[in-house]
Amino acid sequence: MKILKLLNKKNLSIITIYLLSSISLIAENKPIDIWNIEKKEVEVATEEILSLEKISENSIYKMQADKKKNSIKLDQELDSKEIKIAGLYDPEEYGLSINMWSNSDGLKLRNLFDKINKYNLSKDASEILNISMLTNAYYPNQNITEQEFLNFKSEWLIKDSNFELIEKYLIKNQIINLHPNLTRYLVDRYLSQSNVKKSCEIFSKINEPIEDDYLSKFNLYCLINYGRNEEAQLILDLKKELGFQDDYYEEKINYLFGYIEEVNKEISEKSILDFHLAHRTNTEFSYEPNKETPKLIWKYLSTSNLLYNIQDIEITDFDKISTIEKATHDKNYSEEELFEFYKRFQFSLNQLLNTKESYKSLFPIEGRALVYQRLLLTEEPKLKLELIKILKDIFEEEGIGNAFDEELKNFLNQIDEEDIPSNFTTFYNDNVKNEDVIDKKIKFNNKVLHQSKLVNYFNGDYAKSKVEEDLNKFLKKIKKDKKYFLSKKDIIFIEALKSDGIKISKKYEGLYEINKSEMPADIQLMIDNKEIGAALLRVVEVIGPEKIEDIDDDTVYFIINTLNQLNVDLIRNKLLLKVLPLKV
Repeated sequence: MKILKLLNKKNLSIITIYLLSSISLIAENKPIDIWNIEKKEVEVATEEILSLEKISENSIYKMQADKKKNSIKLDQELDSKEIKIAGLYDPEEYGLSINMWSNSDGLKLRNLFDKINKYNLSKDASEILNISMLTNAYYPNQNITEQEFLNFKSEWLIKDSNFELIEKYLIKNQIINLHPNLTRYLVDRYLSQSNVKKSCEIFSKINEPIEDDYLSKFNLYCLINYGRNEEAQLILDLKKELGFQDDYYEEKINYLFGYIEEVNKEISEKSILDFHLAHRTNTEFSYEPNKETPKLIWKYLSTSNLLYNIQDIEITDFDKISTIEKATHDKNYSEEELFEFYKRFQFSLNQLLNTKESYKSLFPIEGRALVYQRLLLTEEPKLKLELIKILKDIFEEEGIGNAFDEELKNFLNQIDEEDIPSNFTTFYNDNVKNEDVIDKKIKFNNKVLHQSKLVNYFNGDYAKSKVEEDLNKFLKKIKKDKKYFLSKKDIIFIEALKSDGIKISKKYEGLYEINKSEMPADIQLMIDNKEIGAALLRVVEVIGPEKIEDIDDDTVYFIINTLNQLNVDLIRNKLLLKVLPLKV
């Protein structure tokens, strides 16, 4: 505001052009002498003032982008051939190609992404999708725009929620303007964890002008956090000159500048930034969330220790308790606190003895408390499992199944696996916390081909010439042993070795036959058409939410066959080491 009083409109426009083309707003902290502009620069800038003053944009960064388009004349032919590549991994790292998407049909990709988005992908599927989406490669251009493809990347990375991976991708490629929603997701999540420092570090690593209005406001706030008030004030004044208007935001910023001593106590839930500013500018801040309160704000309240103590709530205040249950489902309240609260409810001996029927006549919250208390009093495995199943079901019916997640596993882990009745085996296996097979050690069984020491080849611990010699020796034994039956996993093992150039003697070729119909026709067509990216997405879709070691052998066969033909050995080998050897 003070600066605007000193500058006339012409000088302000010149300063705008100069600043936006000369400084990185947050990456460097170097003073700029805005008055010492060479005459030649002033003349060039003046020629553009008339056209720039006609632009009505809320973002000073958008204006800078328009200025570049007007002032720089690019060769149209070269510009049309410009190909952008953004990723984290070198294609050769995983045996992929920079052209992995070039032959892909956008219609197929759109269909595949739609199907994949319906799954909560397993770790195996997620890793393959990350590699596919973040390998440096040309964008597909058949029936799909670059922005659509980038949106697919953003949507997946947001769903996967790997903050470290998102940050590396955005910063390494300097592409926050291509991915404004992804960038906002990242900085908002950090802020919801009350980690202002981490949110602002993102902007300090950006070397390009920020075009998105919300991100530019966030960046301006970060400048104030860094003590760079003059720079922040100048940017705010320039934004206002270009039409920016946000009274709520500006009042909070002016308070932080020190221009006003008190702000309106209004609390906005429009964004996590607005909510945070209300908290920061009000020393007596108080807020009571409800079921409609956005998840990010719940998370912010939780991490900022602003939530009320659940033990202070009356057991008759079902609305507040229900809100707490929903917050626990969203992982903003701890299960331990919720279930400790359930112990405060009082029930008759008759209700506890007849819990399986009594809970149905109670208010849902009381019913859950009754079943939980009865669980604590139960030692008999069968009854315990029945009650655990009932409690899980009534949580699920209310749409808050995740509120009984860790506690569910704790109860199940108290039961010996040998005591699980057959009708509860599936429920037990689906919910108990098992060790991941990948973390177990390999146990060799040299009587079975795919469990023999030859699997070390996929670890890189077996010379190619040596594995070829030992494989043929093993096949010789198999041919002599009429009782040995080559399993599907044996065939998967042999085919993987053959795809790597391991040769087997012709006299062993008749030991098994391959049914070509086992390979899905659409996947084979993708491979034949060199639609590498699409074929990998198809593999991701097939694996879906399953662990690779839990998938049937026939499906594993064509997954590995696909990876063999694509020559993506690192991905293939990792999967093979999960499905072939014994683990102990």
